[in-house]
Amino acid sequence: MGAPSHRFKTTFALVLAAVLVAPWFAQPAMARGPEGIADVAEQVIDAVVNISTKQTVDLSNDKMPQLPPGSPFEEFFEEFFKNRRGQGGAPGPNGNAPSRRVNSLGSGFIIDSSGLVVTNNHVIADADEVSVILNDGTTLKAELIGTDKKTDLALLKVTPTKPLKAVKFGDSDKLRLGEWVIAIGNPFSLGGTVTAGIVSARNRDIQSGPYDNYIQTDAAINRGNSGGPLFNLDGEVIGVNTAIISPSGGSIGIGFAVPSKTVVGVIDQLREFKEVRRGWLGVRIQQVTDEIADSLNIKPARGALIAGIDDKGPAKPAGIEPGDVVVKFDGKDIKEMRDLPKIVAETAVGKDVSVIIIRKGKEETKTVKLGRLDDGEKTQQASLTPKKDQPADDKSAVKKALGLDLANLNDAARKKYKIQDKVKGGVVITGVEPNSPAAEKRLQPGMVIAEVQQQTVNNAADLQKRIEQLKKDGKKAVVLLVVSPEGDPSFVAIGLQ
Repeated sequence: MGAPSHRFKTTFALVLAAVLVAPWFAQPAMARGPEGIADVAEQVIDAVVNISTKQTVDLSNDKMPQLPPGSPFEEFFEEFFKNRRGQGGAPGPNGNAPSRRVNSLGSGFIIDSSGLVVTNNHVIADADEVSVILNDGTTLKAELIGTDKKTDLALLKVTPTKPLKAVKFGDSDKLRLGEWVIAIGNPFSLGGTVTAGIVSARNRDIQSGPYDNYIQTDAAINRGNSGGPLFNLDGEVIGVNTAIISPSGGSIGIGFAVPSKTVVGVIDQLREFKEVRRGWLGVRIQQVTDEIADSLNIKPARGALIAGIDDKGPAKPAGIEPGDVVVKFDGKDIKEMRDLPKIVAETAVGKDVSVIIIRKGKEETKTVKLGRLDDGEKTQQASLTPKKDQPADDKSAVKKALGLDLANLNDAARKKYKIQDKVKGGVVITGVEPNSPAAEKRLQPGMVIAEVQQQTVNNAADLQKRIEQLKKDGKKAVVLLVVSPEGDPSFVAIGLQ
């Protein structure tokens, strides 16, 4: 066979070149990112600011101060106290204890041309002075209007010589997974930096507070980005960049932003009251597990189970009781336990609210006049705290059920297990069989069973009869209202052996 012609060689070369180049020019535009990122960045960059903070550090001892997680001073203190071991600090002015002024930088953004700036609480926490640095380099001294630790937000005020560029909030509820977003901030004190990515997830709970519902994004967020805005492609703020997951302190593509819906509610209250005023229902709640839902005839599993009622709270006069499951509050569905605290907190104090509950398999509607949650209130969520093992009671006085040894609640049992007087009645757990369903639920001697399947029990024999009847009825699990010796109630679903 003869050598290939010149024409064949030329054609082959063109085909080969096309194959090599195709992966670059054949990509659809969105695979390379949206074309509008540069336009959005140019439009909003002047509204994004750097937050400069100063703090006086006491160097008179070697103990590192306790700082809020993610504080911009955290990295400095870690490095300083690591290097300072065995060295003495320089005396302060007038022979006072040695000290040092520390500077640090975070991010923020302007929401009002008169000079209102939003940032994270942890960016300015513990700072002696706070300044806002505009994109053109102008530095303005900032006044703190108010903070909210529960959502990690802060509102600052500066006095500019001319109106400032401000940005508007968008609707974070309209975000879709995979939607492009832009983060702008001050990572590692480099100054205004633009990064882009997508919405990776919504409503993330990262266990940082009672109202977690973060937007997760893979847009690069690093130290110093805290307090900066997360934009949609319309140039609207749909989140405040607050936290990252990172073993090294740098971005690994997992960042979290407080959604704008949460931010707007908090900032509006800080503007009006200089504090946040949240609604309060006065209940302790638990998750409705599949076992509990099955035992209470709730299909599908949903809502928040009321484990306890505050005697001075709004829920009690409204007729809400332990064992009720809240499935709707103020017209909003309660799909899982953590929905209820967020919705209650966002509801106006003093409002008459319609609450739909499920009680013994039937829906009922209650009306609650909402109270106010003070900052000192504890997060009301039922929990069981394991205690040290106690010796089991006399077997002759005990009825056996569910892998539990039980005894009637009397003065001797109260004394032995230090059961407080506010625990009015029920059956005392005196022993728990190893590897039993009750042991898996971390029930402990000294706890008191007050209800079985939402019906009170007064003695061990009564409890035993009810368990036997549930077995005959084909129930796979039973829901018990268990009260700790200190009086803290909690519902527990236990499989029937």
